[in-house]
Amino acid sequence: MVRSVKKWLMSATVVVGCSASAWSEQFDLGKYEYENSCAACHGANGKGSGSLASALNKAPANLTILAKKNNGVLPVSAIYDTIYGINAIVSHGTRDMPIWGLRYAPSPETALVPKPTDRFSVPTYEPDAVIRTRILSIIDYLNRIQEK
Repeated sequence: MVRSVKKWLMSATVVVGCSASAWSEQFDLGKYEYENSCAACHGANGKGSGSLASALNKAPANLTILAKKNNGVLPVSAIYDTIYGINAIVSHGTRDMPIWGLRYAPSPETALVPKPTDRFSVPTYEPDAVIRTRILSIIDYLNRIQEK
């Protein structure tokens, strides 16, 4: 009996591990974040031709030539500061409406807060780490769509 349970658990672990691995290879956080936060203006291809581009006073930037315009080096710090809201861009809205940096923080309602009696609970989240991860994933995606 114990032997069959062990075999079942080992089989289940292999199946779950393989499924998680396949899912993680298919899911691209940077592309997902870009499509949900940037593509409406900058376009799915990053060239500035999004569905809302015509409604803007100034055409959105072509995000596929950022490195080319910076001597072949992606200006990571400038992009990060722009997304986070340190470098204000008028068309991105005012800082009173944090559509960027703070947008990437998980809400306290969805945070996984451990219960004192639950020894298997997930530790509380660190909002700054979540924000950095989401912004850096967009920057990674932008790096991958740069024109050569």
